[in-house]
Amino acid sequence: MKLFKNKKENQKIDDKKGKTLKGEVVSNKMEKTLVVLVKRFVKHPKYGKYRTITKRYKAHYDEGEYEIGDKVEIKECNPISKDKKFKIVKS
Repeated sequence: MKLFKNKKENQKIDDKKGKTLKGEVVSNKMEKTLVVLVKRFVKHPKYGKYRTITKRYKAHYDEGEYEIGDKVEIKECNPISKDKKFKIVKS
């Protein structure tokens, strides 16, 4: 394991880790938590038909107002709570 002297190098390494997903805000009723709906267009392995798969993720944010319907980008991070494993990167 490498130890870094300055925070910039450490931040570059952290940017490479984790999934980045794009989705739409579905709920903003909780404090510092948004529910983001992520849609994927996937081909069925056997039948070849395309279908839309949706999944809802809870994402953490510190500041900023997000309304229902806003497009946001979320990034995977260390678990913040039982359900929250993503943070809002940008809107």
